[in-house]
Amino acid sequence: MKPNLARAIIKTMRPKQWAKNVVVFAALVFDRQLTNIPAMLHTLGGFVVFCLISSMVYFINDLVDIEADRLHPEKKHRPIASGLMPIPLAYAIIVLLFFISFPAAYYLSPQFALIGFAYFILNLLYSFWLKHVPLVDIMVIAAGFVLRIAGGVMLISVDRFSPWLYVVTTLLALYLGFGKRRAELALLAGEAYSHRKVLDGYTIPLLDQLITVVSSTTIVAYSLYTFSAPNLPDNNSMMLTIPFALYGIFRYLYLIQVKNHGGAPEDMLFKDRPLQLAIILWVISVLLIFYIF
Repeated sequence: MKPNLARAIIKTMRPKQWAKNVVVFAALVFDRQLTNIPAMLHTLGGFVVFCLISSMVYFINDLVDIEADRLHPEKKHRPIASGLMPIPLAYAIIVLLFFISFPAAYYLSPQFALIGFAYFILNLLYSFWLKHVPLVDIMVIAAGFVLRIAGGVMLISVDRFSPWLYVVTTLLALYLGFGKRRAELALLAGEAYSHRKVLDGYTIPLLDQLITVVSSTTIVAYSLYTFSAPNLPDNNSMMLTIPFALYGIFRYLYLIQVKNHGGAPEDMLFKDRPLQLAIILWVISVLLIFYIF
């Protein structure tokens, strides 16, 4: 295979987006099973499977959106839209990923395979229909994160995983999704509808209100989790993680409203140092509270 074509395949699989699948590890971490090697290996396998399913969805989405992507100032450089990757090859890769990911998912757990398949079907509906429906498009994205967490729960024997984390994850995903739509509107201005039809159903003032609602609710929900979830330390030390969560939420808000970033949240995750620091400190504090103190 030619090097350029190999790079095109990897680019279309969008490795940066795989960071979203890290939430599969939520059940492992928050159920205090990070030192359980079999559970860790099962969850790692689930992470790989979700990456493969996600990549399959990205191939399908790029094929569906090929004409719109060719008009977009950034997406026109994607391998399928630019013509670098032949369309028949893209279909062949989709078939290959399908027959690798779902047998692997079933091997890990039949219940996990069902969740993975539900995630795939939901994303197919999103690619062909739901992404054109205002508000529903973001809710579907949030549902995808919840399914990832549920998949992680199905991979291990869970004793103390709090339902609060489903709520927090849903709200945080809505927050990131509305921020992404706001950034797209700001970037594309009057040409937004020609690039993404659903943007015709949004305005920046509406998105700012939605962002305010979900960011505030996320803070409240996470704060409630830190002292009311049944599996947390009795000394309420989990509340010490709230400042890092607050800064991360505020930093993202600063980036989308002041810097006009946010069109690709995963890019900010890899590029914005203050946001990275907040996430790292939050992770370290969670691990210390759950596994050391």
